[in-house]
Amino acid sequence: MGHGHGPLKVDPAIERFDIMRENAYLHFRWTPRTVKTAIFGFIVFPVATYYIADRYYRHWNWVGKLKGESLTVYKSQ
Repeated sequence: MGHGHGPLKVDPAIERFDIMRENAYLHFRWTPRTVKTAIFGFIVFPVATYYIADRYYRHWNWVGKLKGESLTVYKSQ
């Protein structure tokens, strides 16, 4: 009657991976790759996101527009 397969088997490779990930911050080193990733992730990407958001803030106006009317607030020169 439904004896099952016993307790869950523990995979040693998965356990080693878990321990490695839990202790990754202890073995962190600044390398050229980690410096590039940090500069991109903490400086370049936020600045680019801010620039795009600031550049196009209130660029389009969707309120009360009819079919065929332009959505742009500022007229192109």
